[in-house]
Amino acid sequence: MKVAVVYNRESQNVINLFGTPNREKLVLKSLRSVTQALRRGGHQVALIEGDKELIPKLEDFMPRVVKGERPGMVFNVSYGIQGHARYAHVPGILEMVGVPYVASGPLAHSLCLDKVVTKMILRQHGIPTPDFVVLTTPDMDLPEIRYPMIVKPKNEAVSFGLKVVNNDDELREAAGAIYNEFKQPVLAEQYIDGREINVALLGNNPPDALPPVELQFGGGGPKIYTYEDKTHKSGREVTLVCPAPISDALKTEAQEIARKAFSVLGCYDCARIDMRLDEAGKLYILEVNSLPGLSERGSYATAARHVGMDYPAFINRLVEIASARYFGTPEPPSVDAASVDTRSHVASYITQRRDQMERELRELTDASSRTDDPIGIQQTVQKVTEWFGELGMRPEEDFTSGSDTWCWETSKGFAGGTLLIAHLDVPMEGGTPQQSFRRDPEYLYGDGVGTSRAPLIAMHYALRALRSVRRLNRLRMGVLLYSDEGRDARDSAEVIREAAAKARHVLVLRPGTPGGGIINRRRGHRKYRLQVVGEPVRPGRTEPKTQAVRWMCAKAEELSRLTSQKDQLSVSISDLHTERHAMALPHRVTATILMTYRDAKRADEALRKMRAILGRGGPKWELVQVSDRPPMRERSVNTRLLEKLTDIAKRWDVPLKPEFSRWPSVAGLVPSDTPCLCGIGPETQDRGTPLEAVHRISLVQRTLLLAEYLAADLET
Repeated sequence: MKVAVVYNRESQNVINLFGTPNREKLVLKSLRSVTQALRRGGHQVALIEGDKELIPKLEDFMPRVVKGERPGMVFNVSYGIQGHARYAHVPGILEMVGVPYVASGPLAHSLCLDKVVTKMILRQHGIPTPDFVVLTTPDMDLPEIRYPMIVKPKNEAVSFGLKVVNNDDELREAAGAIYNEFKQPVLAEQYIDGREINVALLGNNPPDALPPVELQFGGGGPKIYTYEDKTHKSGREVTLVCPAPISDALKTEAQEIARKAFSVLGCYDCARIDMRLDEAGKLYILEVNSLPGLSERGSYATAARHVGMDYPAFINRLVEIASARYFGTPEPPSVDAASVDTRSHVASYITQRRDQMERELRELTDASSRTDDPIGIQQTVQKVTEWFGELGMRPEEDFTSGSDTWCWETSKGFAGGTLLIAHLDVPMEGGTPQQSFRRDPEYLYGDGVGTSRAPLIAMHYALRALRSVRRLNRLRMGVLLYSDEGRDARDSAEVIREAAAKARHVLVLRPGTPGGGIINRRRGHRKYRLQVVGEPVRPGRTEPKTQAVRWMCAKAEELSRLTSQKDQLSVSISDLHTERHAMALPHRVTATILMTYRDAKRADEALRKMRAILGRGGPKWELVQVSDRPPMRERSVNTRLLEKLTDIAKRWDVPLKPEFSRWPSVAGLVPSDTPCLCGIGPETQDRGTPLEAVHRISLVQRTLLLAEYLAADLET
């Protein structure tokens, strides 16, 4: 499990420093001990300060989960930075963003940090606590009280400002000092001369009460546990004795009082109840610590050791208790693959490898393999060749050219089975700056991260998951990769067409669209190169010669009018390049014309109209078709394929919906009688731009969908 240890120590990273500052400092040694214990328990641990950057840091460390997957957990040891009810600040944020955490919630922390409210609730439920008064100002009239008294700030912890007083003058002096330093009311309660006992609680409904611990004070001074004692500055030794040398009856009574206080204050998972035992054998609750200290030598860990839990076991037990509270059972141990069903194991395999998937995606994204980079493409080929070798898949030589296409299949082959198609190249212009991989809490960015890289990673981990349950080589399945998407698949088209005809159905791993879109229809796409050659014209001359640029601009406007929403056809100019002599206007213009279409006959008709518009006379022109990518038509044979994917998506609460795209893909090369879906890759936004990004949760979701679809295909 991912466990974020959220703490406060030095950070003042807030919008404004405003309000009462926190004086508690978490001991670094304790923080290291907690972290090491969690790692020994097999958890993936991150240390995060509980400041205004908490939410984005948590999102980055533990992104949104899929249905059935346990989210990460926060191990909360945060005291807060400033203001009132500081212990409640981080739990309140975690409640809002939906992150489970260890220890009590905002309400219990608020109650326990306010000593007066705590005592009022304890009194209301018949739980013994010393008599007390609240001094709202140091000079207020004093009620009739019995000395000695102990004074402390109303809303502080770790014994700040603690002092024993014996008369009115000492009380006013101590109260004034507290009021001036802490700017809050003062709690004065009857000092119970006796022994200091505490009871640690672990669990819920009801919690387990650990053996009581007695604090024995050496040297002089009052028998109270001061801040100086806790920070080892008092010069005296405080010994922890566990179990406390008290009768069994008192032990049981102390544990019952502690459980009752834990319950009425609404605590969760853990707490430490501090008590005094007077000479008459009566117990009084002094404080309820909803966020108890967790140092290895502290009283809480001491009590845990007495019942057989070493420090790592104790810390990891807290995570198990919180897991049981949120999820119904403690974090389960690893189980053998044979003891769980395929679906659960596949899902577990994928969701437990989120970080590994993103690391490999980073490596693949930062390794350039744009369409015009043959060296980068060959390096990517070497990488994926290693993948398929590890998966036990064999090369399929009939569909491997070694320059544009590469094919692998399982031992059963892919004839009559499933063919996955993806491209290795990043189809971006060479002049576009390469974007390095980066991520934020929601998205993964980088060069071709969605158009090429994330689909490859999703495919890789889906196949690895199937191999982990010994299903991969029982499938009839193949993978065809090509490297000329940026050249409209001109060289690979025939191989793709032939391979697709051999399969029973085809999944094209182009990126999905935001909101759960997969593609079941695409327009066709034709690319033309129009070259216009006129005569050189000098600037400012009124010669009766047609300027090539002016002529091209006029014709471009006419060509664009061929666009028809009714016919689902568009014509547009995408690129324009000019050539000129020195001291002359351009005499040569080259334009790229893009035509998208639904019906090839309509496209042919539009081509005839284009030639008519260009006409005769004027400058010389030449119109050449560069590529033609057929449309992906909606086909009835897709119904069953789409239904199967939709059923899987519903089971995991993954959004999935069929969509239409105006842009082509190799799905248009698949025979019309072969079921085919496109856009199976992770959801991607801003494709082909420097801001291209993959939705992080979609990387896991689409990997899971693909793996489960292939597993279900085996069953059918």
